Amino acid sequence: MGSLALGGLAIGVALVLTLIGVPVASALGLVGLAGLFMVGGQTLLASSAETLVYNALNQYSFIVIPTFMLMGILAHRAGVTSDLYEAFYRILARVRGSLFIVTILSSAGFATISGSTVVSAAVFTRLALPQMKRFNYDSGVGAGCIAAAGTFASLIPPSMMMVIYALLTGESIGRLFVAGVIPGIFTAIAYVVFVFILVRVRPAVAPEMGRAFSTQEKLTALTRTGPFLVLAAIVVGGIYSGLVAPTAAGAIGALGALGIAVWRGVGKPKMIREALEETAVSSGTIFLVLIGGLLFARFLVYSGFISELVDAISASGIAPWQVLLAVVIANLILGMFMDTVSITVVTVPFLHPIMVGLGYDPIWFGIVLIKLIEISAITPPVGLNLFAVMASARTEITTRELFRGVIPFICVELVLLTIIIALPKLSLWLPEQIYGP
Repeated sequence: MGSLALGGLAIGVALVLTLIGVPVASALGLVGLAGLFMVGGQTLLASSAETLVYNALNQYSFIVIPTFMLMGILAHRAGVTSDLYEAFYRILARVRGSLFIVTILSSAGFATISGSTVVSAAVFTRLALPQMKRFNYDSGVGAGCIAAAGTFASLIPPSMMMVIYALLTGESIGRLFVAGVIPGIFTAIAYVVFVFILVRVRPAVAPEMGRAFSTQEKLTALTRTGPFLVLAAIVVGGIYSGLVAPTAAGAIGALGALGIAVWRGVGKPKMIREALEETAVSSGTIFLVLIGGLLFARFLVYSGFISELVDAISASGIAPWQVLLAVVIANLILGMFMDTVSITVVTVPFLHPIMVGLGYDPIWFGIVLIKLIEISAITPPVGLNLFAVMASARTEITTRELFRGVIPFICVELVLLTIIIALPKLSLWLPEQIYGP
């Protein structure tokens, strides 16, 4: 069997196993190990199984995942998210559709200290959805807004998906973080503009407004966001200024979030233990998926699949934009049936070298891929953020309402994806200013 056929078969088997419910770590790991045995025998299989796992987890950059995750969990438990939400609400209460806008802005702010889209969606479902129902907002649009705004954590640093992409490809985590800033802000602004238009075209979506708050009440709420602003400034400012590496920033941020929790009197031993347990389970799951992905990627390299595929595409005369279009369509389809981490780990090992071989910038392609992952997180029927909203809302919304409400935001995301693809400088200008060409 040729390299292309063998690699294609392996990718197909891994996808089928994932789609039928086999854990993605097991699917990728088993297919990768079987493939390594086929192309290199017991020697390659044994050396890969013995050294790859240890060497992968021994990378210092892996510490970014649990530290940023812990920072977000501790910050939320310390009340940072509710403070941020309340401050935006008091300022914008008399604006039509204010609860939608507050959710968007709060999610963007929370994304700077939490790299998890699912956590963001769950947190703001509990905060915002009851308020929306109280003021007779359209439940479907409200839930769709919460789910979509939660995806900001994929694009606005520190993003777990950026870390995973960097670890799978060897690209700079710092460059990816910086590259996501302008597209992330651009996305949040586009959402706000869309909501402004929506509530004027369809006033019934947001029929009521909150009461007017006094200047003193607004200032009081803003004052309570001080800990968040300090934490975000230290972590994000440290990374962008180059004073702190992303790995160190995560640890500093986690320590700062713990300090806020203790200062506010909620940092009890039980809370800290629960936060550590949640971090260990979540990051451990990601590590297992990454190990499976790395085994799978090594097989694709040793089998010759990647090099032959790049050569075949180059020799076929297919234009690079046609390949990119195929990648976009394939990822959008996969997003209907697979979760975001699975899509990333299955596709990145072979898509990255192909796109780089076609002349695309790997950092820009990372942002495009993460934008696609954002869309997959809110694409019915298996978008992870949709599940997070449904689980947190319990009986407050139906699946039909949620699917209906998220469709307009998917359309906005597709427009934004097109702009990011058409204007690479949106992603590359800031990294070039900070790190050079």
